[in-house]
Formats: sequence, structure tokens, C-alpha cells
Amino acid sequence: MKKIKLTIGLLLGIVFAINAQITTKHKSNAGIKGGYNLASVSFDGDGETEQRHSFHIGVYGEEFLNDNFAIQPELMYSQQGYVITNSSGTVTQKLNYINLPLMLKAYPTKNLFLEAGPQIGLAITHKEEYKGLFNSSQEYNPNNFDWGLNFGGGLKTDSGISFGVRYHHGLGDLYDNSKAYNRVWQFSIGIDL
Repeated sequence: MKKIKLTIGLLLGIVFAINAQITTKHKSNAGIKGGYNLASVSFDGDGETEQRHSFHIGVYGEEFLNDNFAIQPELMYSQQGYVITNSSGTVTQKLNYINLPLMLKAYPTKNLFLEAGPQIGLAITHKEEYKGLFNSSQEYNPNNFDWGLNFGGGLKTDSGISFGVRYHHGLGDLYDNSKAYNRVWQFSIGIDL
């Protein structure tokens, strides 16, 4: 009889714990995030370049519209660009941006999120490096303004730590009349403050 009461008590405890988790509401917050970039450029008709390995860092605010949807504006510094290697050497185009993504986030479960939204960016520095027979450094003039769409997803713990993956599909021409567009994979860790 004691075992039956104990088992019933444990089952009721589990049911109340699950119910408490289901009814937990998300709270709006702000935080910092950063991580690893794999950046390349898609040249129309010629495919994508090799990837430049770099990073991003910035701040975000997450405003919940209800328990399943949030809007997340961000202010990010992002190192982007590309690498091209051929028989004569390696060209690395370093493009560094201040980006403003505006993400709509959906939470199909308490801790899993999917996100999509537009992004605009301003190139703050650019530099091209050539390593081959002769090393050199030269600046070209890419367009300062970039824009595109982001898609991603991730997990957010109850303690406010998030792990996300995002893909930026640039739609703004990087150089005048060249049909070159940014492509960036971002792997992030965020911390609510």
C-alpha cells in the first residue's frame, strides 16, 4: 500500500512539474551574442567563392508578442568577405560590416526557436590581400550598403543561454554591375543579461 501511495505521489509530482513547464511564459529580454562566421560571395554564373573564416559579435533585444512569437532586433559587427585560390596565389577580400537584422522568432516548443527576417548592413572597412609570388595589399571599393534575408534556428535554455545557426542570403550587389552577393553562415552563442 505504501508503494502504491508513493508511486501515485511521484506520478502526481511529475504531472504538476510538466504542467508548470508547459505554462511557463517567456519574458522579453536583452543580451549579447557572438560566434563564428563562414562567409563567401556568390558571383552570378560562376558559383560561390571559398569561405573566409571570421567572427561576429553584438547585442540583441527579444520582445515577445505572445508565448510563441518574438521580434528580435540586433546590432552586430560581422567580419565577412571571401577567398579565391588559383595557381598564382590566394586573394582574400576582407569586408567588415555593422549589420542590423530584424528577426521574427517562432517557438514551436519552449526551448526550440526558428527565425527569419531582413537585414541591412553598412561596410565599415574593406581590404583585399594577395598572397602568392608577390604579396600585396590593396583596397577596392565595394558598395557600402548591403541587404538581404536571414533564416535560422536554435535552442534557448531556461537560464537564457542560446545556441543558434543562421544563414544570410545577401541580395545587394557587392560591386556595381558584377552580380556578387554575400553568403554567410553564422554559429552563435547568446546570453540574456
